[in-house]
Amino acid sequence: MSVVQMVKIVGLGAVALTLSVKWLGWLLCRLWPRKISRGPLKEVFFFPTEVACTERLFTPDSPFPCPCPLPHNVNTSFTRLLGHILSASSSLDLCVFAFTNLDLSRAVLALHTRGIPIRILTDMDYTLITGSQIGAIRRAGICVRCDSGAVHMHHKFAVVDSRRLITGSLNWTLTAIQSNKENILVTEEPDLVLPFITEFQRLWDVNDPARRNLPSIAEKAASLVLYRD
Repeated sequence: MSVVQMVKIVGLGAVALTLSVKWLGWLLCRLWPRKISRGPLKEVFFFPTEVACTERLFTPDSPFPCPCPLPHNVNTSFTRLLGHILSASSSLDLCVFAFTNLDLSRAVLALHTRGIPIRILTDMDYTLITGSQIGAIRRAGICVRCDSGAVHMHHKFAVVDSRRLITGSLNWTLTAIQSNKENILVTEEPDLVLPFITEFQRLWDVNDPARRNLPSIAEKAASLVLYRD
């Protein structure tokens, strides 16, 4: 066998091996997509979103079809957002400026019913707007703290299970979801998730009602003087 023929055979073998590896990788991804690591989750959603029925997300095991007139089994930015919220299995920390959307409120209440620990931080002024869901959430027994500082608490982010970050421009309102041009980023990249966990805990501690109501040192000193008199 000549050298040229040998080179050709080796070359063809290399090409065949490369194609075989690529085909095997494609086949494994098709058969076991969740078992093939593709790095940390990264997704981007844009709004406004198409209006579609969300009932199946809340009652996936129901044998009865939803009778509402909205499109069913449609994958939209909003249904994907709801799916990420409802995927919580150990915790949900939510930091949001305005919260009036009924479906998102239903998702939070559903997690609470399942026993998932939930903490919510929101802006004090915007708990008073028409349609705010904060009152209903509090009445359900979910812990809510309000930022009553001189400036607005304007964050819009959630951390699911201490590993999945949902953040962007989107307020949890019907107008933001169906009318405004908004965005959402979902990621499990640790370098992005951890700073949000830290910021949430900082704001949670700062807005602890017990801590806020503690008298200052000056107030304590003044009370001692008054007591002596």
